[in-house]
This record gives sequence, structure tokens and C-alpha cells, in this order.
Amino acid sequence: MTRTARPLALTVAAALALSACGNTPLGSQLDEGGFGNPTMNNILYHSGELQYAEVLSERFAREVPTTINFAFNSATLDEEARAVLRQQAAFIRHFPEVRFSVYGHTDLVGSRAYNHRLGLRRARAAVDFLVSQGIDRSRLEALVSFGESQPLVATEAEERRNRRTVTEVSGFVATNPLVLDGRYAQIVYRSYTTGGGGGGGS
Repeated sequence: MTRTARPLALTVAAALALSACGNTPLGSQLDEGGFGNPTMNNILYHSGELQYAEVLSERFAREVPTTINFAFNSATLDEEARAVLRQQAAFIRHFPEVRFSVYGHTDLVGSRAYNHRLGLRRARAAVDFLVSQGIDRSRLEALVSFGESQPLVATEAEERRNRRTVTEVSGFVATNPLVLDGRYAQIVYRSYTTGGGGGGGS
């Protein structure tokens, strides 16, 4: 192929490839509905935020019970659930730079729409109790998931272990001075003792 013919051949090949796409916008096959997420996660990873949030999440799960359970068709907190939430609140108070999410789940009994409402009521009940323990509501988010999608026990019968909320670290408070300075390690590796009443953090 001559030197002048090569660019022409490449242009024709590119035109054919584009015409084969029809009316599909270029790059649309790459967008799965969260087009900016890879870039955002990349930034969070390189700043350390994503990595340290994961480390703190693992620490939270290791040091504090993250799950409470509910009676059938109920969003009422029993004494066992309140005791667990008090432990969670002590940990959360100790890390005022951190945000948390509470996920509500149901078992497989009932309609999807009803379980959606019930799961959200459970998450909100847990968040309300944490707020009553001195946690700023702006650091907590009540979310919902379905027993249908994330059961611990695969059964269509009533199952207490599926009727739960799970509390997780979701990130850092963007306006906190330590976060603004990128001093995530100072937050994550702060000493914490469960017997000290939770402390106020520093």
C-alpha cells in the first residue's frame, strides 16, 4: 500500500465502523448508568479516602456489632437491639469525622413494595435511636434493601436473621478539618476503647 493510500484506507475503515453503529452515540456502550463513578472512585482512592474508609469499615465491623434484628412485621427496637445500637453510638461518637449508613432489610414474606417500606422504617428506627444517643443526624443515612435481594438465609418462610438493619461506614465528613487536610490515617487509627463511654473524639 502506498504512503498516500494508507490514510485514505484508514478513513474509509473508520467511516464503515461508525456507520455500523447506526444511531448509537459513540461511547454509549461504556456508560452503564454511573458514567462518572470510575473517575470519582479513582480520585477517592488516590486521595486515600476510599482506602481509609474501607479500613475503618473493617475496624467498625470487628469492634462493634453491626447488625440488629426485628420481630416479624415490626420496626420496633427491642432491648437487645437498643444495646447493640448503644455500642454503635459509642464508636460513632469517637469518630466525628466519619459518616455512616444504616441499611434496612426484611425477610421474604410479603410484597416487594411492602417490604421496601418496612425495611426503610427499620433503618429509620435505628437512625432515630442513634440520634437519641447524641449522634448528629447529618452523619447518618437511612437506606433500604430488600430481603428478596440480600437475605442471609435463603428461605421464603419467616426468618429473624433476614429481618435486620446493618450499620456501615460510608465515608468522611467533607468539611471536617482533618479530612480537608487529608489526615485520614490519624482518624482511622485513633485508639478506641469500648469501656470509656464512647468519648467525644478529637
